[in-house]
Amino acid sequence: MISILQTKFRLFFRKPLLFIGMTAMSMLFAFFIGGSQYSRISVPIYTDIDHFETTDLWKELKDSKLFQFTIVTEAEAKKQVSEGDRGAAVKLMEDGYEIVIAAKTSDLPLIRNYLQSVYSDFSIEKQINEQVADNEKSKVIIKQIKNDNSLFTIHTDSFRGKGTVIIDNQLQILFGMSLFFVIYTISYNVLHILQEKLEGVWDRLILSPLKKWQMYAGNLAYSFLLGYIQVALLFFVFRYFAGVNFYEGFGKTLIVLIPYVFSIVSLSMFLVGVVKNIQQFNALIPLISVSMAMIGGAYWPLEIVSSPVLLKLADFMPIKYGMEALKGATIYGESWGELLQPMSILILMGVVFVGIGINVMEKRST
Repeated sequence: MISILQTKFRLFFRKPLLFIGMTAMSMLFAFFIGGSQYSRISVPIYTDIDHFETTDLWKELKDSKLFQFTIVTEAEAKKQVSEGDRGAAVKLMEDGYEIVIAAKTSDLPLIRNYLQSVYSDFSIEKQINEQVADNEKSKVIIKQIKNDNSLFTIHTDSFRGKGTVIIDNQLQILFGMSLFFVIYTISYNVLHILQEKLEGVWDRLILSPLKKWQMYAGNLAYSFLLGYIQVALLFFVFRYFAGVNFYEGFGKTLIVLIPYVFSIVSLSMFLVGVVKNIQQFNALIPLISVSMAMIGGAYWPLEIVSSPVLLKLADFMPIKYGMEALKGATIYGESWGELLQPMSILILMGVVFVGIGINVMEKRST
């Protein structure tokens, strides 16, 4: 088994294009599709307020997670709006604001509501300061309230009830694309078993000290390792270089990946066992992988699917349980006990697929 793994990795380092290509495709899809859904709304602003960049108003606007405010000149702001580069521009004043638009857009209510809340907070604070301007005792009390966090006991609780659906589009795209593209990496490596059988390589290996189970185990372990490394590498890059939020469950994702990758290796072994030649496999694997991704929830969350037929079909797709396990480990923060169900189903699927695939292939060769 070890000798087969060593040989496979030597061949891999000579021809790593499949692995590099699938990894790059996964990364590009996850980055551009996922990243585009999380870009902040860009809003140009202009103002006559002196030293605006040192004001509390600018500090508040700069910290917005939904909008990206950019200070420009009045002419530049109106030009961007008139040419359609931006949906709206904002003129900021001491006690109010003006929104410049060319046509109503979906972003307009969001911008207006956000600015109203910001100016309301500053207006309330200003009124309080004016009321206590001549009262030194009140000033001292307000200062103590601002600085003393022990005045109030705050209890926080989640607003999410049991069974609440949470959709994180960025993780949905990352997980979906990773689990989808790794199918190709794994399946085309498992295909080498069929190629070697057709070329007579296995007949020569049988004469060697290697046992047949070692030959299968070596090939399947190689496919498993390559697939696992690909997905783990993607998660690592997006977690530490792209800043994707894994909800403190990054370590769990690396573990729940194991049964999914195992199930895909086993499914590929099953497909290799039932097809008669390489051409049939090449025609079948895109159909199987795309169908699993669509029905299993890789392209879009199953939470938005209402068809009972499609949801029932998804129960037979390994990718569904892979997505459930990954989301459970991150978004929902599930415990290992809760993650055990999808992981167990994946392991069961893997055992069934690999058993049938090897049996069919052995019967055909005898």
